[in-house]
Amino acid sequence: MIASQWVWLAVAFPLAGFLVNGALALRRAPATTAVSIVGPGVLLAAFAVSLGIFFGLLRDPPHQPHMVPLWSWMPVGSLDVTLAFQVDQLSTVMLLVVTGVGSLIHLFSVGYMREDPGYARYFAYLNLFVVFMLVLVLGSNLPTLFIGWEGVGLCSYLLIGFWFSEKANADAGKKAFIMNRIGDFGVLAAMFLLWRELGTLEFADIAARAPAGLAPGGAIVTLITLFLFLGCTGKSAQIPLYTWLPDAMAGPTPVSALIHAATMVTAGVYLVARTNVLFAMAPLSSALVAGVGAVTALFAATIALRQYDIKKVLAYSTVSQLGYMFLGVGSAAFAGGIFHLVTHAFFKALLFLGAGSVIHAMHHAYHATHSHEDAQDMRNMGGLRQHMPVTFWLMTIATLAIAGIPPFSGFFSKDEILASAFARGAEMPVYYVFYAFGLAAALLTAFYMARLIAMTFLGDNRSGAEERRHLYEAPWIMTGPLLVLGILSVIGGVINLPVFAGGHHALEGWLEPVTAAGAAFARVELPHGSTELALVGGAVLVGAVGLLLGYRATLTRKTPPAREAPADTGLALVLNRKYYVDEIYDAAVVRPLVWLSRVVLWKGVDQGLIDGAAVNGSARVSRGFGWLGSRLQTGQVGVYVVFFLVGALWILRAMIR
Repeated sequence: MIASQWVWLAVAFPLAGFLVNGALALRRAPATTAVSIVGPGVLLAAFAVSLGIFFGLLRDPPHQPHMVPLWSWMPVGSLDVTLAFQVDQLSTVMLLVVTGVGSLIHLFSVGYMREDPGYARYFAYLNLFVVFMLVLVLGSNLPTLFIGWEGVGLCSYLLIGFWFSEKANADAGKKAFIMNRIGDFGVLAAMFLLWRELGTLEFADIAARAPAGLAPGGAIVTLITLFLFLGCTGKSAQIPLYTWLPDAMAGPTPVSALIHAATMVTAGVYLVARTNVLFAMAPLSSALVAGVGAVTALFAATIALRQYDIKKVLAYSTVSQLGYMFLGVGSAAFAGGIFHLVTHAFFKALLFLGAGSVIHAMHHAYHATHSHEDAQDMRNMGGLRQHMPVTFWLMTIATLAIAGIPPFSGFFSKDEILASAFARGAEMPVYYVFYAFGLAAALLTAFYMARLIAMTFLGDNRSGAEERRHLYEAPWIMTGPLLVLGILSVIGGVINLPVFAGGHHALEGWLEPVTAAGAAFARVELPHGSTELALVGGAVLVGAVGLLLGYRATLTRKTPPAREAPADTGLALVLNRKYYVDEIYDAAVVRPLVWLSRVVLWKGVDQGLIDGAAVNGSARVSRGFGWLGSRLQTGQVGVYVVFFLVGALWILRAMIR
């Protein structure tokens, strides 16, 4: 437990990086070398601390979380919230993912962003993002978690709108910030209810008091979990609050990798796993979590089928994969959901950074001909395998992982989630529907990822003869992190190998002290024997068929460059325009709110009532009284004497009465 005492260093290192890089960003002279050392260096130091904590827990696994108090934050009567970190099996897993994958993304950023004039500012924001994510996953209570929860929302706004001089980028940052505020209301409401019902906001106390203080399946625990899940839908981009995440592609590509793979969007899944006892006690809420996850997984996968921007395909893929994680935790497979969170961090970071290498090369190629508006459009790529073989093979590995092909990491985590949903169907038949949705989403996932690889790397190159001269593999500082993520995408499944593959669900056993409270109310028994093998075989077959169909559908027809491509029509247009959800939100929510703000609140209330009636009205009344008073000032002494006598007589009469 001695190593756990130093957990604050994992937060202090990136915080120091933020301060140093923030100071360097204020200098007129660039300090590229210093930023390149400090930015990734503090993350590597935090990762080293995380490894020390992990090995300490591995030697002496605790049955109770180890608390590291920092200071008393809110001592108000019976409410005494301490700013403290909680070190246990779940927070350690998240600690390793955030600092480990985050370190690789920081290293990649050195090569990707080095020529940007805002290089120091970029790393300051990136370091701060990790600080808040670590506070989120280490917080021992909901208020401390909420600091990180809001902090990553702030940093997402800063990083998504990093190139804020373009209005579209600034709007994307604002959209992410505002839509997350909707979900944050749910977390606040859940905190108030938990304090009223249990008298605590500490996670350890909630797990201990909830079984006795709340009625399983009752209205209160259902309401608390629904509010918590509202927050999760915003932070983890689930229906209906998912539309901000695809727009987050406006930020630099490494930011997309950090947000989509290792940090912000996984916060909702983590919160459900952390409060697993509450969701296990609320079967209606758990079914809703699983249902929303399954629908989101399938819905987002259909949209990804017809996107052309390479980052947009991966963005909707992230929304879909997050749906899988919620399907897992909603099926009471809390360890399974975290398992997919970890493997997804590996292969999705690899996909985004690989896409970053492609975009880096394409931007250089298009810059040579003074045209870069279509550098991210896959229709302008093709044949990049010859120019970027390392990136091609590594992204192919990630594609096989996300498609669920054994023995890659995504196969084991996705299979466990689908098996858990199928197993819960014996208790609640609606889970069979969720399982079917998940299986259909797996087919579409394999299809659109095969399409991405084929359009980007295979076939004829569509960049142009002059542009091809500038296509090349990324430098080692960018390719090195890809190699590490490629290895993790291959072997990552070993952390929770099932019995049929020679394992013993190691991650599930590791997380058992955290998930035990929820397991007392809802436990999923995975299928065994022939049923298990049939489910596994079906999942692998679906992935393989999806890959084959995706390759054939893409390579058997000629793909023209973007400027020569015919416009989409019919269903293809609907998918390309994302079912017009953004337009519907704009017509149903944004425009009415703008009208209400401008016409009713601004012109009616502010200008009409406050300015017109209150401020200007009182001024008119005062001016009127002043005018009347001025009429009495005639300058004639006789008139003043008459007024004086009348007043004196009136006072005398009043006194006599």
